Amino acid sequence: MGDPLYSKYPDLALAQHIFHITNPQSSPSAAQASLSALQDAIKTHKMAPLYRHLAHPVDGIMNAPGEGTAATGDPTSPAMHQHPGGLRRASSSAASLLATRRPLLRDVGLGWDEELYEGLKRDNEKELEEIQKEEEEAVEKAGETEIQGARGKRAEFWTRVGDKDKALAAYETLFENTSILGTKIDIVLAIIRIGLFFGDKPFVKKQIERATSLVESGGDWDRRNRLKAYQGLHLLTVRAHAQAAPLLLDSLSTFTSYELCSYAALVVYAVLAGCVALKRVDFKAKVVDAPEIKAILGDDGADRLSALSGAVSSGPSAGDEEMPDTGKSTASATPAAASAHTTAVNLTTLGQSQAEASDAASAVDFGPLARLVGSLYAGHYRGFFGALAQVEERFLAQDRYLYEHKNWFVREMRLRAYQQLLQSYRVVGLESMARDFGVSVDFLDRDLAKFIAAGRVPCTIDKVKAVIETNRPDDKNKQYNDVVKQGDQLITKLQKYGQTVRLRGSERG
Repeated sequence: MGDPLYSKYPDLALAQHIFHITNPQSSPSAAQASLSALQDAIKTHKMAPLYRHLAHPVDGIMNAPGEGTAATGDPTSPAMHQHPGGLRRASSSAASLLATRRPLLRDVGLGWDEELYEGLKRDNEKELEEIQKEEEEAVEKAGETEIQGARGKRAEFWTRVGDKDKALAAYETLFENTSILGTKIDIVLAIIRIGLFFGDKPFVKKQIERATSLVESGGDWDRRNRLKAYQGLHLLTVRAHAQAAPLLLDSLSTFTSYELCSYAALVVYAVLAGCVALKRVDFKAKVVDAPEIKAILGDDGADRLSALSGAVSSGPSAGDEEMPDTGKSTASATPAAASAHTTAVNLTTLGQSQAEASDAASAVDFGPLARLVGSLYAGHYRGFFGALAQVEERFLAQDRYLYEHKNWFVREMRLRAYQQLLQSYRVVGLESMARDFGVSVDFLDRDLAKFIAAGRVPCTIDKVKAVIETNRPDDKNKQYNDVVKQGDQLITKLQKYGQTVRLRGSERG
């Protein structure tokens, strides 16, 4: 089977940092921390193309138009943080890297330093020359394996420095000259991550179909399971939660795609998709009672700690090398840390590797998410609305994959709660239902009216009697009408077929 290739770059955590910098709902401290992380990564990995794409005074998507080169020297200098205006209008491709199309930079921004850029560019040219020299020597003196190795270095180089077009071209060249199926799958997965980094959803969809075709032609068990996580995450980003939920939940027990996101992030995505998409019976079995989810969201704090530190295996070959550190961390956990309020993961690490997630300085507990799941299943709707508001603030508004769907998610979860309560009653008092949900009668009236008008809730509101009357569909009548309708269609088709047969018979006569 072998270890996956080309899995180190791109670093999807950088895309999350860019999101935080431009997210109006990020705290100033989170935005500043993300800015520092982005600046460090640009310097460490010599990311001249990405730096230009983000910060150039004319073309940069994070710079106001007309910004000069006033910020000179070290990119971490205070001058690089001074941007009085907002961002320039971003193109559709650029906007996918940012939190919104026209965000404001507040007092946090990535300034343009011409001297820094030229230095990074020279370093890139020098590294490219070395790769080119290695490839030429391999062509003259070595075999195809060494040539492919040099080509792979070039593809990883362009991916590391953030040049999307050149990275994709290099990987395509590598793919065309590769005959090993497993390596081809790894190349396509790397291409998918490039698309995820830049938020190119149509491109990601096309590449996932390409990877699926390769896996079905004989891919091994590990790559098949890794692709499942990729598919689930992509479907989540395009709001296909019904298709994403089974894939994400199935990936929990076999997860090895740490280059895609952390295990804790996968649990968040799987739980949110399951909450909005699964029927009650499946929701109970796959979310409420799932051992992988209970390990993080359950009442037992020790179980949650062991899961987050890696003690709960994510698969036969996943994370074995980290088991000694896991044991050490769980052994040293204090009783306070194992309480019901155990902190779990920094939301800025959603999309980072497991190692980076463990190094996060600040952490956020999973309490709101656990309360959302528990209150929805138990029918504690007042607590459910409170937990939903906290989930929106702490999870949906802080993650680049979830942010643009947060309003839709909140609306669908409110609808699910309304449907769950109303299906148990023929008549419900408006005031009683509003009290159960902890909202005013006016809010409930307006909110329900939207769903009723859209045909999402089969009920009517009687304002005179101040009650909600449910209109239960008659299943038997519906089945009868369906049989009659389908029978008419079948008779019509048979009549057309009979006429065709008679015509052909007369021709033969």
